[in-house]
Amino acid sequence: MAFQIVWSEIALSDLQDLVRYIARDDRQVAGRFGDLIVSKVESLQSFPRIGRIVPEYREECLRELIVPPYRIVFEIDDDAMKLSILRIWHAARGDLELPP
Repeated sequence: MAFQIVWSEIALSDLQDLVRYIARDDRQVAGRFGDLIVSKVESLQSFPRIGRIVPEYREECLRELIVPPYRIVFEIDDDAMKLSILRIWHAARGDLELPP
């Protein structure tokens, strides 16, 4: 059974911001990169543990996929069969900031 994917408002904002930023130079590249991020997230429905544990937190349920230079940070809720996409974080931004 597939996990349900829920995007946090801040993760959606992160995605919109990164696509807008890339689009300043090339709209097609921006669209393809946004699509790549979304397809990586969708792959989590069937394989939620393909991401590594977020090293700063070391919690089994808090994981990330790396799509250079971005980190797709998500939380797994096995009981509810739900994945919450928390952030799309650029590696150059420093310490990861998670929503409360």
